[in-house]
Amino acid sequence: MKVVLLLVVVVGVAFGEEYTSKFDNVDLDQILSSDRLLRNYINCLLEKGKCTPDGTELKKNLPDALENECSKCTPKQRDGAKKVIRYLIENKRDYWDEVAAKYDPEGTYYKKYQEQAKKENIKL
Repeated sequence: MKVVLLLVVVVGVAFGEEYTSKFDNVDLDQILSSDRLLRNYINCLLEKGKCTPDGTELKKNLPDALENECSKCTPKQRDGAKKVIRYLIENKRDYWDEVAAKYDPEGTYYKKYQEQAKKENIKL
């Protein structure tokens, strides 16, 4: 369920005690509906390609968000994270697996967020 933090980071940046809301209005539907755009974000996270400014912030903040249960996330970032996680798991499992292998190689966050994912009807 590191997923909650994955999207949060796409939208957020550490700024004081909260991630910036600067990227909260990124059109997630546009990204998720375009394999090219989505792949670019995945490649950014995996350090296999260039990053947009919001992708850079996502990559920078994802580890903290996963570690600290997205405690610095705005409500919009939390909702976005759930949306992205659900989409990746249900529609782009290979992308999800690639990101999970990089950011959760030991399965620590999987275990940590498994119950929360279940409550959100996200099938890990």
